[in-house]
Amino acid sequence: MNNEDLASLLTEQRNPASREIDSLPTEQMLGVINTEDARIAAVVQKAIPQISRAVDAVAARLREGGRLFYIGAGTSGRLGVLDASECRPTFNVPQEMVQGIMAGGERALVSATEASEDDATAGARDVGMRGFTARDALVGIAASGRTPYVLGALDHARSLGAFTAALSCSPGSELSRRAEVGIEVPVGPEVLTGSTRLKAGTATKLVLNMISTGVMIRLGYVYGNLMVNVQPTNDKLRDRARRIIAEATGADAAYAAHLLNTSGGNVRIAILMAKKGLARDEAARLLAEHGGRLGEALHG
Repeated sequence: MNNEDLASLLTEQRNPASREIDSLPTEQMLGVINTEDARIAAVVQKAIPQISRAVDAVAARLREGGRLFYIGAGTSGRLGVLDASECRPTFNVPQEMVQGIMAGGERALVSATEASEDDATAGARDVGMRGFTARDALVGIAASGRTPYVLGALDHARSLGAFTAALSCSPGSELSRRAEVGIEVPVGPEVLTGSTRLKAGTATKLVLNMISTGVMIRLGYVYGNLMVNVQPTNDKLRDRARRIIAEATGADAAYAAHLLNTSGGNVRIAILMAKKGLARDEAARLLAEHGGRLGEALHG
């Protein structure tokens, strides 16, 4: 894409609402930003059918032992790495189950290396270096919908037969055309022209939250709206685990603490022990029979 094509992208247009933002009093300046941000949720809502398709497809891959990868450059890459890194402490899943790949590697998380986004072969190479296979799923992220690094990764993943989804903020993007599912959230021109860390970044974060959370719900790591796969590794999380057990079982605080200790710190096993009247080993066996899905173990 040449510079003329780049200038035509929605993400590169000038926002008329913020043309004079540098001359506004601080409260009015922030009001302009907030008004623009308030438009984002409605745009994301329109993409829910595509996000839903991605969630179900990714969950199916993970259920069969596959993994989820996010890949992007700049802000998009950083947001992918962030969402991936939060899955393990939130849902106590293996670290390799959800992974973020960023153009320029770990150094690019804190230091801008935007030139690396222009290399399509690097995207394919970086995916390949993670041992990516047809069982896995790849979500390519690029606000512009045309980043060569991400396009190269998507092409490589599709050539293997893996599931691919594309997340962009540009309608009819090249990224969407290359992926099995195209998720487009065209939030419009940025408050600061071309600064996609703003509205585009917020929209991207919202969609990634929906994908990872939706996938984990489908995999059974949530019971009701309780994070029953929480890993009680510090005082805050141990307290949360006890409160989850109490909420799910009706136990008082003392008995919830006893259940957590007796279960070996496993919230799902503790809940099964209380609600089914099972010993720890029996509860663990029942949970395993249902693939770790607490709801199915309780009601199946």
